[in-house]
Amino acid sequence: MSRPLPQEPEIRAFIEAVEQFYPADSVDAPIAQQRQWYDALCAHFDAPLPADLAISEDSAPLPGGGVPLRRYRPAQATSAAVIVYFHGGGFVLGGLDSHNAVCAELADATGAELVATAYRLAPEHRFPLALVDGLAALLGESERPLVVAGDSAGGNLAAGAAMVLRDAARDVAAARDLLRAAGWREGAPLPRVIGQALIYPVLGGDLEAGSYLEMAEAPGLTTRDVRYYLEVFGTPDGDPYGHPLAARDWTDLPPACITSAFFDPLRDDGRVYAGRLAAAGVDVSYREEPQMVHGWLRARHRSPGARDAFAALCRGINTLLDSA
Repeated sequence: MSRPLPQEPEIRAFIEAVEQFYPADSVDAPIAQQRQWYDALCAHFDAPLPADLAISEDSAPLPGGGVPLRRYRPAQATSAAVIVYFHGGGFVLGGLDSHNAVCAELADATGAELVATAYRLAPEHRFPLALVDGLAALLGESERPLVVAGDSAGGNLAAGAAMVLRDAARDVAAARDLLRAAGWREGAPLPRVIGQALIYPVLGGDLEAGSYLEMAEAPGLTTRDVRYYLEVFGTPDGDPYGHPLAARDWTDLPPACITSAFFDPLRDDGRVYAGRLAAAGVDVSYREEPQMVHGWLRARHRSPGARDAFAALCRGINTLLDSA
């Protein structure tokens, strides 16, 4: 199968730069080596932080420990809502530092406080522990309206958390069990999620169909990579909180802003999820970037297409925040 490649010269240069840090067969390496490569990649594409942001370290309570957080507060916050951001990295890689500049720029562009959330990584900690950590972060922000956001694996956690909270309000036992594991007590108010921003999310689509076949050898992420990360994370088949596309009901979920990359095996996960939300009566905006690959967030200062995609993402999040 030939390797699908975009035509934009700048995104091709970005692909070449990424591959100098992260080899195509990286998932065959030990976890420690994968994390070392990923950290070096993130550091290479780091960017200066916007001025006039107050940045502080924090944590959310969690039974038996705490969830590390990083807060980004614009000097002139224009929204009453808070963005809670879950980083990508295949559930295996990344943390607060890997997406530091991305989170700072999102807070700056939207005028909203953003809380970046770390979570326990696989394979040391398998499903649903990352989701439990994400729910703990949301519980700690429950006094204000929330927009959940995330890229790739983080998009999965954002969508899953939104579904858990919807189901908990419906008194679904499995959802309430997850919230109790995150520290929620029966009778306490549930966090109010007013929107979900999902950036090239992995949502449990069919690995033998659609973009998983068409873009199986795409740069930045292959279908083999996706299969590896999902197996390491260990989400049970059909679990709607780990595979939101496996849910039977998408009504009453928060409004969504979803963006996918055309040259990405995950493309159809975002495309199909947007369609299912819309069919269920959920207000959703969907944008598919025609020249982008998985991970284009890191190219936002190098590629015209990625720059435009990031600006569109910020506009989409602002629309979600406007309902606060």
